[in-house]
Amino acid sequence: MKFDTRNKQFARTPLVALCTSVVLTGISTAAQAQGNTAALLEEVVVTARKREEGSQEVPLSVTAYNSEQIEALKVRDLFSLSTGLPNVVMDDVGTSRGTANFSIRGLGINSSIPGIDPTVGVFIDGVYLGNNVGVIFDSFDLESIEVLRGPQGILFGRNVTGGAVLLNSKKPGDELDATIKVAADTTDDGGYNTYYMGAIGGPITDTFGARLTLYYNDDEGWLENKFDGDDVGAIEQTMVRPTLQWTPTDRLEFILRYQYTDIEGDGPVSQSHRNGSGVDPAYFDGQSPLQPIDFGGPPKRDSFDVAYDEVGFQDNDAHFVAFETNWDVDFGDGTVTNIFGWRDGSGDSLADIDGQPVWIFHAPASLETEQYSNELRYNGLFAEKANVTTGLYYFTNDISYDENRLLGGYLVGNVAPLATFHGGGDLDIDTYGIFTAVDYDINEAWTLNLGIRYTYEEKDARIATLPPSRDNPCSVIDGTCNIDFVDDDDWDSWSPKVGATYNLNDDSRIYGHWTRGFRSGGYNLRNTSLDPDDVPGPFDQEQVDSFEIGYKSTHPWGRLNAAVFYNEVSDMQREINKAGPIGVIQLIRNTADATLMGFEVDATFPITENLVAIATVGYTDAEYDSVQDDLNEDGVVDGKDEDLDLPRAPEWTYSFGLNHDLELGSWGYMSSRVNYAYRDESMFTDSNLGYILEQEILDAGLDFYSNDGHWVFSIYGRNLLDEVKHGGDTQLPDEFSTTGVAWGGTFSPLAKGRHYGVEVRYNWFE
Repeated sequence: MKFDTRNKQFARTPLVALCTSVVLTGISTAAQAQGNTAALLEEVVVTARKREEGSQEVPLSVTAYNSEQIEALKVRDLFSLSTGLPNVVMDDVGTSRGTANFSIRGLGINSSIPGIDPTVGVFIDGVYLGNNVGVIFDSFDLESIEVLRGPQGILFGRNVTGGAVLLNSKKPGDELDATIKVAADTTDDGGYNTYYMGAIGGPITDTFGARLTLYYNDDEGWLENKFDGDDVGAIEQTMVRPTLQWTPTDRLEFILRYQYTDIEGDGPVSQSHRNGSGVDPAYFDGQSPLQPIDFGGPPKRDSFDVAYDEVGFQDNDAHFVAFETNWDVDFGDGTVTNIFGWRDGSGDSLADIDGQPVWIFHAPASLETEQYSNELRYNGLFAEKANVTTGLYYFTNDISYDENRLLGGYLVGNVAPLATFHGGGDLDIDTYGIFTAVDYDINEAWTLNLGIRYTYEEKDARIATLPPSRDNPCSVIDGTCNIDFVDDDDWDSWSPKVGATYNLNDDSRIYGHWTRGFRSGGYNLRNTSLDPDDVPGPFDQEQVDSFEIGYKSTHPWGRLNAAVFYNEVSDMQREINKAGPIGVIQLIRNTADATLMGFEVDATFPITENLVAIATVGYTDAEYDSVQDDLNEDGVVDGKDEDLDLPRAPEWTYSFGLNHDLELGSWGYMSSRVNYAYRDESMFTDSNLGYILEQEILDAGLDFYSNDGHWVFSIYGRNLLDEVKHGGDTQLPDEFSTTGVAWGGTFSPLAKGRHYGVEVRYNWFE
């Protein structure tokens, strides 16, 4: 039987480290077997090639975390991994919280528009998430997280030109286990964030097992809004995930997973500061009769100061089902796997986009999505030489989106908007794929890595442009808007891969490959331009040709992995984000061809028997080769556009951490960690007027483990240097429409600053 629930090995990570105070003591005692330092040196099992294998055996650039590591790092969502991984950016755009804007090796997006496909695909239990909204949700009881760098189109399909993130939840297991955790943290500005988590699972009969995971988080708000003195940033999250596993024979397995999530809370924490054109937001100094209160001037970019009049809200829920079947067959001593997925989500939100203490630009929105997918694949070994994975894939996704803008309420006494605009659109997506990957052992040293995938995709769009709808409220979801753009298009693509792996010995190998990936063409559901030539699509596919050479090795002194990459991007698909008459114009276009090259290195090694170090470094050089769009908005397309920096492509990322275990006699042991991570400044807008500050993130923690294995007491701190981070940096117009009344500033939603907390965990049946 090939499938099991044993993947308990500990993964390397740039975030696991030792508390500095413990390092300075110089105490050296033998680490217990269950200590974090011992676990750090073990190899993690991954599914990056849709079969279980050690992470050091995979000829790909992979960072993986297992369940123990996730627990030790207090990772509760993907945003926790936003710094520290080489050449990886995992950001929440902040417009609608939980919306992923991920970038790997400089390939990313800067959009909250539903239907805009990612460059980094997220997969939960083998099911692709077809929309960026709701991806960064709090999580608990995961078996593993895998981050794959570079195009993964052969096995994972379209929209993984930058890479893929794989989240795998725990199965019931072969033995009864139960865990309960309670945690609380706070920030310098106050507000308490409490967590309640529990899981229980195990066999019910010899062939049937079940697991139940529960999660509840109540964040009271973490930052004071100077507009009224109230805390903002509150959020309440609930997650329920039952899992059933039935193994009627030793050759057949069924796994049914269901997850319900509900998220309610405030809208984004909106900050407005001086924009890239040097124009300050207008209403912070008390000089205007529209806002006579002096807030001490506009917020500084590197501060957490906010003063905005509309806290807003978000209310989202989602249902998710993954049904997996594994059937061992004699043919090639292989396994047939089928994974059916369904996800249904809906949400309403209200955001203060102007970020000022007067009503300028408030944005309600609604979204409904429903997706189905099915993957049927086979993996087997022939003649002890050819490992073959082949399969069929189908995906469909229906998206309905309402976009609304309520503008200029401060001009009519804040009792109603001066002008309203309404629109949005429906988008129906159907995708079909067929794929084959072969790893053929020529001899003991050489393996050929070959693959190809064919994808066909159709999209149907029905869009209501916003400007014509002025002061005529309507709803796309309810079918009351004037649909002024109807179109459909289709695309097909071949994604090949040719590579080879050379095994220097049993523990070291060199690999190299060329592969091609595609990002879907499509339509823009947020059509806000007044220019009739700015149609919402279709825009074409983006193609990425990637060349990678890597080295992976395991030694008595630790692990060392490195990779060099060279990516050629054709028809780069970008959101052109710029100020406009009704707030912001966002155009989706194929803007340029570009070259991105660089390297990444990560190492894990013991310094002493109970002290382990982890170090990573990543470098990306991203440049335009040719540009077909006026990116800097000067009216011409020329060399000045080519000289701009690509958005969400920080040049340097690196981290260093230490992890230490200290025996505490008959009581148990203490595990200490500290980690420093750095990420360069990066652009947010293609014009380079908006940018994201550089990040220096310091995390630390202490975990006390009881000898009986039942109790864990933890204290932790994250972002201890109190770094300011914005999800985006949208540029707002200098004045409100044709009234000539000042506006200015940016929409720059804030992420949390320094926060620290305590956690208690109890494990039954240890």
